[in-house]
This record gives sequence, C-alpha cells and structure tokens, in this order.
Amino acid sequence: MSQQFDFADLRRRMDGAIHAFQGDLAGLRTGRASPSLLDPILVDAYGSQMPINQVANITVPEPRMLSVSVWDKSMVGAVEKAIRDSTLGLNPMTDGTNVRVPLPELNEERRRELAKIAHQYAENARIAARHVRRDGMDTLKRLEKDGELGQDDSRSKSDDVQKLTDETISQIDALLADKEQEIMHV
Repeated sequence: MSQQFDFADLRRRMDGAIHAFQGDLAGLRTGRASPSLLDPILVDAYGSQMPINQVANITVPEPRMLSVSVWDKSMVGAVEKAIRDSTLGLNPMTDGTNVRVPLPELNEERRRELAKIAHQYAENARIAARHVRRDGMDTLKRLEKDGELGQDDSRSKSDDVQKLTDETISQIDALLADKEQEIMHV
C-alpha cells in the first residue's frame, strides 16, 4: 500500500490545534464579559446534558454583565443551577425568563490561577502540534525506507515540517502572551 505525504493535511491539523487553543482561551474569564465565557457550561435539559447556547441566548448588556435569555420557561432553574455549579465562580440572578450573571472583579490570586490554566491550555496545544509533526516525520521516514522518496527530498520535507511546527508553536505562544496580558490587566 503506497502512502503519500500530504503537507496540506499537516497544516490543516496544526491549524486545528491553534483553533482548539483559541476556543479554550475564549472560555477563560477575564475582566470583561463575553458570551463565549459560558460555552463550556452544560445544562440538564430534557433528560440530557446540553450546551447552554442550545437552550438560551447569551448577550452582553453591560461590560460586567451577561444576560441569558432562556427560551423555555421551565428551564430557567436548570440554567441558573448549571451556571452556579460551574467552575467559573459566578452567581446568577433570575429575572423572569432571563438569568442575569454579574461578573465580579478578579482578585490577584484568581488572575494568577487563570494564567496557570492558560499555560496548561498552551502546553496541550503545543503537544498537539508536536504530535502532528511526529506523524509527518514518521510518514516521511516510511516513504524514504520504502524507496518512494529520495533522501534529499525527505530531508527537505522534514525541514518544511519542522518550520511549520515552529510557526505553529510561536503562534500559540503569541496567543498565550496576549491572553495572559488580558488576564493580568487590572
């Protein structure tokens, strides 16, 4: 079975690692309100766990306030409980079919904790990029061993894979630095 080396696939997978990292960072709470802050929250709805954005509309009426408009009146209590029980440390208030979620100021200790979590997310993204690199390098070695790719071509493509990995990791580091600055900004 002949296997081809697909550089575009490696690029797509590395972009996927960056995209996943950006999604993780969006869920980290900073000083300002963002609808994506509640994305990781799952609500007990209709006998199963559903993402909060599938049972309610989330808006930002003020810089330090989220408004969650629940579509089904019977779900208001479940949405409020899910927000309260989440690890975000939020205290929602029910107002009819709306759940208002004020975002308290972050203290220094909580900011440092969030920065550590951001570093963990960044390390996971770097590991994912390295796994993609390893897969690409293994494919190149296999093709070279099978005689389908010359040694010079293999080295050239290996250098390209390494450059792509370095670019991806530097993008991850830049995103981390921006998020860390955003978290630590008082």
